[in-house]
Amino acid sequence: MASNGTASSSCLDPAALKVTVTVVLTLLIFITIAGNVVVCLAVGLNRRLRSLTNCFIVSLAITDLLLGLLVLPFSAFYQLSCQWSFGKVFCNIYTSLDVMLCTASILNLFMISLDRYCAVTDPLRYPVLVTPVRVAISLVLIWVISITLSFLSIHLEWNSRPENHSDSHTTPKCKVQVNLVYGLVDGLVTFYLPLLVMCITYYRIFRIAREQARRIHNVGPWRAATLREHKATVTLAAVMGAFIVCWFPYFTVFVYRGLRGDGAVDKTVEDVVLWLGYANSALNPVLYAALNRDFRTAYQQLFHCSPAGHDMHRTSLGSNSSQLVRHPGQGPRWPEERPLRLQVWSGTEVTAPQGAADRNPARSRTACSSNLLSCCKSLWALRFLQRHGGGPWEEQPGAPLSEEPANNTRPGISEDAAPRDGVDPAPG
Repeated sequence: MASNGTASSSCLDPAALKVTVTVVLTLLIFITIAGNVVVCLAVGLNRRLRSLTNCFIVSLAITDLLLGLLVLPFSAFYQLSCQWSFGKVFCNIYTSLDVMLCTASILNLFMISLDRYCAVTDPLRYPVLVTPVRVAISLVLIWVISITLSFLSIHLEWNSRPENHSDSHTTPKCKVQVNLVYGLVDGLVTFYLPLLVMCITYYRIFRIAREQARRIHNVGPWRAATLREHKATVTLAAVMGAFIVCWFPYFTVFVYRGLRGDGAVDKTVEDVVLWLGYANSALNPVLYAALNRDFRTAYQQLFHCSPAGHDMHRTSLGSNSSQLVRHPGQGPRWPEERPLRLQVWSGTEVTAPQGAADRNPARSRTACSSNLLSCCKSLWALRFLQRHGGGPWEEQPGAPLSEEPANNTRPGISEDAAPRDGVDPAPG
């Protein structure tokens, strides 16, 4: 949120300090814009990411992107020039945009915590609890609260102090005024209440993650359970730590200004906590998108410019080629053939000949069709004997199926079942 004071107390006199601040602010603005653009592109180009769960992440990315495009450049210019040069009307628009986008960003983080809480604590009822209508209502509510606390309050001067109308400053400035009521209401609604709820929800999520890790520890390797618990701890600590570090100093100063007056806080402290809050918009694409496995996969596809099916095709080729065994000085050798055992409905196990598959690809297709035909005819003959009381004919387990009748003991098998194309049957 815009919070700027007089120019005389904070001009960057040393050239080295001004260059350093310029580089830092430029990098922060670039990271904010680029990171959130990548999140929007990943969701737009990957259909797998188009889900209700990611609606709040996309809303967060759009909010932070608008902040980086519409607010941060003017804040950086004012920070470096130490005076406001765009007039009073645009100052009101600028400060309103600043308050609105920062409030919407924080409320989106709040909604993300509630969404994850519902998904983890009650996964079976999650599709019933989180519906498209409720997500749409939540997004509308976020922007209604943000507009009420920004444009409506600032243009109706709900945040102004009576003594500020008589102040005259020789140096133009643009500063969000804060009175007691506005400071308390905005601080509670925008930060302190969402912070309390986020702490409770993420603590519950952390406990559930630890319980799941302990269950995995009881049934699986202890290293996997330890890694899962460590990853959950680091992720939640990073999310909450970044949110508290970035926004807690600013809203503490903001409420203090409402209690003691706009000039009660040093200008340098206001600038530091202001840009610390802006930095949260640069961290959000990393914390809420890059830590997600689906988003990481989408990032890799986006940066490598390769479709999703390309890697799968390459993996399939690699797995197929791995089945070929090569020896020095020899060509590829196919895997060792094994007898094919068929379990028929009558419970009889029939074994196909071991040499039925020819190593010559040109002859193997004819041999396969001939063997299949002979096998079917043999099974038909077996069913015919059983049905007409000829007694069940059973082969010894593992014995190959002879395709010619031996000593007329296997009636019902025609001569068409004989092997073709030079494929010799296994000895009976």
